[in-house]
Amino acid sequence: MSTAPEAAAPDTASVDLRLLRLLQLASPALPVGAYAYSHGLEQVVAAGRVHDAASCRHWLDGLLRRGIGRLDLPVLHRLQAALAADKPAAARAWDHWLLAARESAELQAEDRALGGALRRLLPTLEVPVELLPAAPSQAFALAVAGQHFGIAPHRLCLAYAWSWLENQVQAAVKLVPLGQSQGQRLLFELAGTLPALARAAAACADADIGGGVPALALASARHETQYVRLFRS
Repeated sequence: MSTAPEAAAPDTASVDLRLLRLLQLASPALPVGAYAYSHGLEQVVAAGRVHDAASCRHWLDGLLRRGIGRLDLPVLHRLQAALAADKPAAARAWDHWLLAARESAELQAEDRALGGALRRLLPTLEVPVELLPAAPSQAFALAVAGQHFGIAPHRLCLAYAWSWLENQVQAAVKLVPLGQSQGQRLLFELAGTLPALARAAAACADADIGGGVPALALASARHETQYVRLFRS
């Protein structure tokens, strides 16, 4: 009798492949340059506002709840819905809206740089990019990839938020500084908030979309002229 494992059923194999595609899109090894940005963290560390694991957790939790969760994730839902409905004009409008909502030149430049890098990468992953401008938001490029691979909007939102959080924690390990174990604990705790944020983003009305993190806008603007920096502006 053969002891070889049975081949996965076609539907199971398809689900597995979508999961692997999602993991690749969320990987810190994805060559889009996200590691080069601190998203304001470098400035608040220099100012003494973030100085240990507890203050770092408070800062990142605020950005997730009042920034990413209220702005990026609801727009990502709408981008993917527009693509699914074959409404490219609506998708482009949400892309423009998201970029316009960035509150500093640094934050907008970061989003365009990450989105542009992802757009250049996607053809190597067999994802068509004709719909994308040269420098889209990262969310728009990710939505195009998610739609191509058949990834559900909720899971795509989780991947987007996870990728952002992991990069922020890695920046915190360097800047605060935190130990590697402290960083992993911080990532573990904050990751527990992501499913609820993704669900709330799906239910968010158009009129309620918008971040409310003035401290991030100030930190990012000040970081543009910060004398000593490890991260890009």
